[in-house]
Amino acid sequence: MKFSHILTSTVSLLTLGTAVDGHFTRDRNNAVGPNRPFKPLPHSPPRKKVCHVRSHGDSSRDDSDFILSALKKCNRGGKVVFDANKEYTIGTALDLTFLKNIDLEILGRITFTADTDYWQANSFKHTFQNATTFFNLGGEDVNIYGGGTLDGNGQVWYDLYAEDALILRPILFGVIGLHGGTIGPLKLRYSPQWYHLVANSSDVLFDGIDITGYSSSENEAKNTDGWDTYRSSNIVIQNSVINNGDDCVSFKPNSTDILVQNLHCNGSHGISVGSLGQYVGEVDIVKNILVYNISMYNASDMARIKVWPGTSSAMSEDLQGGGGSGAVSNITYDKMYIENVDYAIEITQCYGQKNLTLCNEYPSNLTISDVHIKNIYGTTSDAHDPIVGTIVCSSPDVCSDIYAENIDVESPSGTNDFVCTNVDESLLQVNCTSG
Repeated sequence: MKFSHILTSTVSLLTLGTAVDGHFTRDRNNAVGPNRPFKPLPHSPPRKKVCHVRSHGDSSRDDSDFILSALKKCNRGGKVVFDANKEYTIGTALDLTFLKNIDLEILGRITFTADTDYWQANSFKHTFQNATTFFNLGGEDVNIYGGGTLDGNGQVWYDLYAEDALILRPILFGVIGLHGGTIGPLKLRYSPQWYHLVANSSDVLFDGIDITGYSSSENEAKNTDGWDTYRSSNIVIQNSVINNGDDCVSFKPNSTDILVQNLHCNGSHGISVGSLGQYVGEVDIVKNILVYNISMYNASDMARIKVWPGTSSAMSEDLQGGGGSGAVSNITYDKMYIENVDYAIEITQCYGQKNLTLCNEYPSNLTISDVHIKNIYGTTSDAHDPIVGTIVCSSPDVCSDIYAENIDVESPSGTNDFVCTNVDESLLQVNCTSG
């Protein structure tokens, strides 16, 4: 399951559909494989008119009015084209949640301005983890494809965040309240923070996304998650390449029926359930998750579940929490290759709390159950040698039915030892040690 294997399974969305009266119609379900979505994805009817987006052709001038004009003209049954070899500049926060039955074919390059003062004041604010977005894309039956580029101009943000960890860095692609849609193929570059926030959405397919954008200075590109799903259901993420500096995919609170398959992740923090239980009074549910056929390189983790304990904790200056409740259930990780990854598996209910005695005294209010991790092979890094993974719960009362099988992973010294705490070790086909 090397990188080349994943590439051969990638399918171009441009071939998935039929012509109806001379107009292309898209069948999202035929695009998904090898595993099927938890629920069928809605059909997308044909588009019958085309609008081309104008551009000033000058990076100092905002093209947002041109973009809005084309979207409104071709909404409800049309296709909007961002032409090849054209540069488009966005310097205005765009509310695009009015879209319905529309395609966006992005062939050129769209760049967001580097006016950090404007974006901190005007980007869209979301309640979860101080997330903000350049734009909110939502509505019903929206397809975005073409292989063009969205550039978040992230370098200025990476440098600014190094000076002030409390600044609000926009997320490059905000999918907010979208019901029925296909995103990809697209190239995403230099996001200031997460690359995708998928919130309050359903029945969305991401296929053929190419993510990369490292810092060119000494200041790292931090918190650049590939996808974060939040209060969303029946989402498919597949056939994509992610080079980033945080979670490749993260299932945030109330993510259900999510399929992730055929990904190449490099430099990430793994594919993560969580973090969950961050906010007192909030009930976080993550269930029905299938992660399949993943290659993970140069990362901190592969399969990861991270839950806050029952007491106040601090991961960093801009990330604190603990005490929330909820449940993680029916989670499957299957068929994964790792290379130079610190932990093959990391399950913790002490996220953000370095004092494990305190964590165990105030165990998590959020339960973990029915977790199946299987068919992992490859090698870990020397970061925790001889340990290749940790499966640690804050109390056996809130952890049950965690299974691990066919875990063929070695550390650089040839060991395959796991730290296992407060879990039923009879269900774990791994070598548990005291740590």
